[in-house]
Amino acid sequence: MSTSTVTGPLRRVPVQGRSVARVQRMLDACAELVDEVGYEGLTTTLLAERAEVAIGSVYQFFPDKRAIVQALTLRNMEAYLERLATSWSSGSFAYWWDGVDAAIDEYIAMHRSVPGFRTLHFGDVVDLHLLDEHSDNNAVIAGKVAQVLVEQFGVADTRQFKFALEIAVEAADALIKLAFRRDPDGDDTVLSEAKALIREYLHRHVDA
Repeated sequence: MSTSTVTGPLRRVPVQGRSVARVQRMLDACAELVDEVGYEGLTTTLLAERAEVAIGSVYQFFPDKRAIVQALTLRNMEAYLERLATSWSSGSFAYWWDGVDAAIDEYIAMHRSVPGFRTLHFGDVVDLHLLDEHSDNNAVIAGKVAQVLVEQFGVADTRQFKFALEIAVEAADALIKLAFRRDPDGDDTVLSEAKALIREYLHRHVDA
């Protein structure tokens, strides 16, 4: 998982190694707690206890629990994009749609392996604009994925492509959530259908 510190929602940016580690511990504790008690049940007191830090340390870096969850969500986005970059840099994909398949696979893998991710996703449970106050969370992810597809696979950087990818991300997100509602590990039948649907849709609407 990415260990970089997201500065956006932080009240004070940690500089020393111990402070950076303390903030990461708070984010780890937040991830565990949202899976256990949900966002509504999360409190700064619970988080301080789980992270084994003083409550004053929490407020030293974060103004409230929303900011903590926002930092965790941004860290998850960084981790997702890093995983995609690693996967795509392998050079094993002949076509751009194989890269899209890999993007869906990484999203599914994070649901299965990253604490807090299946609860928070990219922040919709808290705020549809948690990643960017001007864009929906899924639109931010679609934009990031589009950028890398253009750079890695030479996909034409057109409005049509970006719009189609936004629709694909929304559809994939909804179906993956359905798969994990049906089965805690993700219903493989639904996940397979999701990938087939997204590939067919993009083939019809995108001319690479």
